Amino acid sequence: MDGFKCTSDPYVKFKIAGKEVFRSKTIHKNLNPVWDERVSLLVESLRDPLYVKVFDYDFGLQDDFMGSAYLYLESLEHQRTLDVTLDLKDPQYPEHNLGSLDLAVTLSPKEGDARDAVRSLHYLSCQSMRLSDVHRKAQLWRGIVSISLIEGRGLQPMDTNGFSDPYVKFRMGHQKYKSKTIPKTLNPQWREQFDFNMYEEQGGYVDITVWDKDAGKKDDFLGRATIDLSLLSKEHTHKLDLPLEEGEGVLVLLVTLTASAAVSISDLSVNMLDDPHERHQIMQRYNLWRSLHNLKDVGVVQVKVIRAEGLMAADVTGKSDPFCVVELSNDRLQTHTVYKNLNPEWNKVFTFNVKDIHSVLEVTVYDEDRDRSADFLGKVAIPLLNIQNGERKAYALKSKELTGPTKGVIFLEIDVIFNAVKAGLRTLIPIEQKYIEEEPRVSKQLLLQNFNRVRRCIMFLINAGCYINSCFEWDSPQRSICAFLFVVVVWNFEFYMIPLALLLPLAWNYILITSGKDTRQDQVVEDLLEDEDEDFDKDDKDSERKGFMNKLYAIQDVCISVQNALDEVASYGERIKNTFNWTVPFLSWLAIVALGVATIIIYFIPLRYIVLAWGVNKFTKKLRDPYTIDNNELLDFLSRVPSDVQVVGKDRLSPHSMVFTHFV
Repeated sequence: MDGFKCTSDPYVKFKIAGKEVFRSKTIHKNLNPVWDERVSLLVESLRDPLYVKVFDYDFGLQDDFMGSAYLYLESLEHQRTLDVTLDLKDPQYPEHNLGSLDLAVTLSPKEGDARDAVRSLHYLSCQSMRLSDVHRKAQLWRGIVSISLIEGRGLQPMDTNGFSDPYVKFRMGHQKYKSKTIPKTLNPQWREQFDFNMYEEQGGYVDITVWDKDAGKKDDFLGRATIDLSLLSKEHTHKLDLPLEEGEGVLVLLVTLTASAAVSISDLSVNMLDDPHERHQIMQRYNLWRSLHNLKDVGVVQVKVIRAEGLMAADVTGKSDPFCVVELSNDRLQTHTVYKNLNPEWNKVFTFNVKDIHSVLEVTVYDEDRDRSADFLGKVAIPLLNIQNGERKAYALKSKELTGPTKGVIFLEIDVIFNAVKAGLRTLIPIEQKYIEEEPRVSKQLLLQNFNRVRRCIMFLINAGCYINSCFEWDSPQRSICAFLFVVVVWNFEFYMIPLALLLPLAWNYILITSGKDTRQDQVVEDLLEDEDEDFDKDDKDSERKGFMNKLYAIQDVCISVQNALDEVASYGERIKNTFNWTVPFLSWLAIVALGVATIIIYFIPLRYIVLAWGVNKFTKKLRDPYTIDNNELLDFLSRVPSDVQVVGKDRLSPHSMVFTHFV
């Protein structure tokens, strides 16, 4: 292929009669890519031309269109290999020359039927099938690939200061991850972990690319590497030193392949939790007596997707072709498609391993479109801790952002069985990252919302300071007398009293909640919803003004950094508050247990011994395990506590906003 005017990462898509039948591999950083692949495609009719589209792969963003062309099969000779050159064009700018694509094509009759033909291209072997069938066959996965990105050594300098700002992208099939950026170094230390699912129909390769972050410009390519998983043994951690191709330096990784059979899809008639014997075995598997056995196996969730009613009509015929996708963290399963129906019945049972009890189960309904990506019809998001086992309910479908309802309801029955001790311990390790789907973007609404959240946290601190100061002013004699008596406590102060004192607001808020007198969280939710409603119309109008985004483009990175910093500061302040407000009872009880244990330990063990043990553990951790991934248990715990924005999303899915239907 020739004629590209800039460096690109091209790949090719092939379509027949509106159906995607093959996608080539991606050739990175090449102006004249050579794929050297072979594919055999079944053709129903020679009257349907082969539609070829070339794209520039852009990790984390929408791929750029680079040109398309048609190959008319009726013009080909049978049983003869022809070299064909297709000139790529853009339908919107037909006068532009976008390069060319060279193919070696052979047209031959299919065995047993002379009316059909097989067209062979010089590509990898692949058969024609519906795109939905391809995706569905890739739903069941047979294991997990855990990759720990440790460090890089001797990377290529790209900046004028002799350093780079490197980050790493991983891709395995449709699964993508992106590491954090380490500024101004040629020997970065990442210490991050990523989990991939190994699918039955997916090749066992992990593509790795290293990039230099360049603010305001296109990031610079530093090198690439590939992991062939077929060469690695399972249930064993492999340390890999991968030299970078097309660049300089080495990446150090730890790779572990773990088999798993817990993720499955079956018909409603095949339901393991309805079998008393099977359910008893699962309950035994996660009882408290087995809390220290296989700590990663937290629990299991089973989702029955029964049917949907009153869906949105996505086709011109007034019907839809709906299918349902069920996701838990990075695990994803999909039902079959029910064609020409607004009230589909799927009757499927999905079973997932629970890695983190604080995960959110997402069920999304799509309309299958033959020649385009699937159309969104509605979605629901249900935190696992909010699920009531065995209840069949009708959930109102929401928009993509869960900000409002769409048309239709979906009937689900969900069961969650988990071990509380394992779930509590899992709370103290880093949360699993989601596949990276899109880069952050500047949003005036989000920026203003984060600013207001930080302002609320600061105002809380100011009000607390004013309250303490009022104790010295004797505005309230009762309050000042109590504060004065607290001075006496200082004489008998011991360090164990700190976690003991933190138990008091937890107990007080628990009493308020159980008595039904707590309205503070409701007020926060109302404030956030009011802010969002006020700004929504403004952003809609501003989005029509293209000049606004053009003006912000030059300072986009700065705006995103400020926006994310405000979100992070506000989120941690709100999460601390929500821990004591019993927003998630499981986490508040876990905090009570942790604070109670801390009080007992500090009471009976001198502080110097605790500090000594902590210091020895901290300083010897890297000696005992050089590739350990650092984490902060307190921050990992707080990451599970929802911020006020997440509480709003959960509030929109609370029982009063859903339609419930109970079945006998």
